Amino acid sequence: MTALERLAATIAARKGADPDGSWTAKLLAKGPEKCAEKFGEEAVEAVIEAVKGDRARLTAEAADVLYHLLVMLAAREVTLADVLAELERREGTSGIAEKAARG
Repeated sequence: MTALERLAATIAARKGADPDGSWTAKLLAKGPEKCAEKFGEEAVEAVIEAVKGDRARLTAEAADVLYHLLVMLAAREVTLADVLAELERREGTSGIAEKAARG
């Protein structure tokens, strides 16, 4: 199991946990909209670090983005396995062709 898979499993396990004892449970208790907002904030922070060129800060922000993406997905009952299956479905397809197929 990869670190990302372990993280996704931990997030799933925190659903319904006491929000006072878990940051993940606290985020999930606030609902999908708040989870999406937090993901957006973290994505912007990663973009800022990418523009600045600070490799260490970008690495840290990218980890935050992945965590908050998984929380947002969990809030909407989308699993990491669902996303990986979609990536596998797209594998070997040109990005231009895939985007055109979506209309």
